[in-house]
Amino acid sequence: MTARHLVARAGEADLATPEAYAGHAEGLGRWAIVGEATGAAHTGFGVCALAPGGNVGAHVHSFEESLFLLSGQLVLDSAEGSVRLGPGDYGLVPVGLAHALRNPGPEEARWADMLAPQPRARFADDTFFVPPLPAGEPLAVDVRDPRTRSFGHIDPANMDPGRQSQDLLAVSASMRTALLVYSGITVKMMVDSDLGAQLQTMFMVQYEPGGVAGTHDHPLEETYLVLEGEVDASFDGQTYRLRPGDTAWAGVGCVHGFSNPADRPVRWLETQAPQPPARHSYRFTRDWEYLRSRLA
Repeated sequence: MTARHLVARAGEADLATPEAYAGHAEGLGRWAIVGEATGAAHTGFGVCALAPGGNVGAHVHSFEESLFLLSGQLVLDSAEGSVRLGPGDYGLVPVGLAHALRNPGPEEARWADMLAPQPRARFADDTFFVPPLPAGEPLAVDVRDPRTRSFGHIDPANMDPGRQSQDLLAVSASMRTALLVYSGITVKMMVDSDLGAQLQTMFMVQYEPGGVAGTHDHPLEETYLVLEGEVDASFDGQTYRLRPGDTAWAGVGCVHGFSNPADRPVRWLETQAPQPPARHSYRFTRDWEYLRSRLA
């Protein structure tokens, strides 16, 4: 690890109840992968687990929280109603929204969470517990239902450019269902300003065999959680082979790039904080080397 990047292996996972949640949660564990302790300035990223029958009491944050369900079932209760999340579901909890969590299923619920701005341990992780919320009958995530407007769903098939039919997506064609496809790389936005986020983004990335993103850096922090396949990731000249469950973080100014060395796609969950500016958020090494050659 350097001051500008971090790689965490899946086998290193250490789930513990966050200190700020002591006495307010049952069956909750979190692997705090990226945060103050790892040199990040804008990002809090982790993998959470909630045991069957477990719960987290009603609380509010002074940061945005986005989450992506990896396995199991999770119910999020808020003043706006209750939503049932399953694998592939994602959502946004805005700053100051009172919410609670519960696991009604027979198996452990696991999800990735992205917190921005970064929670501060010295201020009890910027989390404040409030009176209980009513636990209503939860709705399933439905992008056409305005009652679940802060949530969405993504499947691996949604990353295939050749399968973007309305029958598969089960929604009207729109920018919410659009893919960005270039150079063997597919990107699908999940949490961004269109979903109501102001401080972060969360999206899915897939590289086909041979897919490459040249080295570049950002005026923002990025985190990557590999879900399927393998990727060679370069951070400030140091290369790592990342596999499912591995996580990496690139800080501001870290020069990084990716390539798929295998004969099958690699797919990962990616986050950014702060939100990228409209222009000049990518500074590619090759472009500036080209300019240097022209000036020479």
